[in-house]
Amino acid sequence: MSGVTWTLFAEASPELAAAGRRLLERSGTAEGFLATVRDGTPPRIHPVIVGVVEGRLVTFVIDGSAKERDLLEDGRYALHAHQDPAVPHELLVRGRAVPVADPALGAAAAAAWPFNVVDGGYRLFELGIEHVLLGERPDADAWPPRYRSWRPPSR
Repeated sequence: MSGVTWTLFAEASPELAAAGRRLLERSGTAEGFLATVRDGTPPRIHPVIVGVVEGRLVTFVIDGSAKERDLLEDGRYALHAHQDPAVPHELLVRGRAVPVADPALGAAAAAAWPFNVVDGGYRLFELGIEHVLLGERPDADAWPPRYRSWRPPSR
């Protein structure tokens, strides 16, 4: 997998990871917009639920969907957290997604998911982390945001 797990990111940058997780989970369920690309098609944006399960950033996608095809054929993604208009902090996570083949991780994710994915029709992907960007503003009128960024060390 290209990129690193959420655990490795959080160990390397705990403050940034904690802020990012707060933004993803601000409604109680971790959610955001997943942008995907594939050669020959325009970029797409999809609302998704994400989760950190066993230290990995994951999402379920509908089998046979354009989102699944994008992730299988290309894998590049950008995940953006929803914004609170009153305090519009920004979170971007970019990397490459890979299908999860580990049945134990799949079962753990399904058990933790806020809707039923056990009956089939969904594929679990891990979102490998290659770049995280956090933009913070004290209020809606403050501009520009204060940006902090993280990338894994070169291997």
